[in-house]
Amino acid sequence: MTPIEEQLRDLLEPVVETTGYELIRLRITGSRDQTLQIMAETADGTMTAEDCAKLSKAISVVMDDADPISDRYTLEVSSPGIDRPLTRLKDFERWDGFAAKLELNQEVEGQKRFKGVLAGIEENDVLIDLDGEEETALVPFSMIKAAKLVLTDDLITESLRRAKAGLKEGDAQWSENADGPKGGNKPS
Repeated sequence: MTPIEEQLRDLLEPVVETTGYELIRLRITGSRDQTLQIMAETADGTMTAEDCAKLSKAISVVMDDADPISDRYTLEVSSPGIDRPLTRLKDFERWDGFAAKLELNQEVEGQKRFKGVLAGIEENDVLIDLDGEEETALVPFSMIKAAKLVLTDDLITESLRRAKAGLKEGDAQWSENADGPKGGNKPS
């Protein structure tokens, strides 16, 4: 993370959490026309277009007030998507059993990039069954520069299942609130 990205994370992560979301990734791209990318989700792993709009408004207020980026920039707020980046230790645990690609910040046995199936976590280490290896590898989380899920049929199926479960939960909450108070305003 660059110093400006760290500064922005310190400024915006409390806003993201107060608004009811978890920050997945914050990144600035471009040199002349900069884009501030915020990737977030709810605790259950969902993020709708309405969630993105709500979070974007909250972030815009803070960014306008603090003015931490001197040049012109575009704010993008999005969900992590299906083949999401894995940025927190709990992401590796949540997606146990799914294929992932890891890039390390230093070489191990002559390489920095690895692919395999996530096998959970153990304290501050990520467990992964690497392609072509018999033993489960233990990778210190601090050594992981970047990681993301690999788009597979199983991942798509599971993502759709989780999204559907999140919608059902949200629908139940919505219908409870939509009915209004008992004996509420009924036309006479």
